[in-house]
Parts: sequence; structure tokens; C-alpha cells
Amino acid sequence: MGINFKDAVGLHGDALQLRAERTRILAANIANENTPGFQAQDMDFAATLAATQAADSGELTLDGDSEPLYRVPFHPSRDGNTVEIGVEQAAFSQNASDFQTSLTFVNMAIKGIAKAINGQ
Repeated sequence: MGINFKDAVGLHGDALQLRAERTRILAANIANENTPGFQAQDMDFAATLAATQAADSGELTLDGDSEPLYRVPFHPSRDGNTVEIGVEQAAFSQNASDFQTSLTFVNMAIKGIAKAINGQ
């Protein structure tokens, strides 16, 4: 009997992949803070995770749009850049914290599996 790790870690495996993608998007925003005309992006994490989970379970979803969304700036700049460094840093920090939380759940699940295998 094999172990299905996807079932063992639940949605946290998908959450880690999506958090990593969101980290890439937010890092690109921060890196392009001074690029004229750069449009800051983000993703709707909850909707993307729900679509990923539905696709994994074989359900039909009408909202499969996981394309990055463009941010609307609080204070637009003259050069057309929509990156606001404070907003991006806060989003990056929150995403890192959420990534760590999902990673902790995955680690606990794997430790539980290891204990079961060892008969503890």
C-alpha cells in the first residue's frame, strides 16, 4: 500500500506552490519600483487555490482565471508606475508568514506519517 502525499498534506501542498508563485510576483513588483510604466501585479490567492483544489478533485469550475491582477495605486506616480513600496513590502511579508504557516502544517503531516511508519 503506497502513501499518497498529496492526500496526506491536504491543500497545503498546493498552497505552498501558489505562495511561491505569489512571492515571485511580489518580488518582481519590488524590483521594478523605479521602472517607468511598470504595472504592479498580484494574485487572488483564495480564488486561485479554490480553482486548483477543484481542478484536482475533478470538479468543473467556471472561474478558472488565475491570471495576475493589476494593482490600483493609492497615489499614482507621474511616470505610470503603480508600485507602492510600502504596499508591496506588507504584502510580501504577509505572504512569507502565510508560506511559513503552510510549511509548518506540511512538516507536521510528514512527521505524523513518519511516526506511523515507525510504529510510534
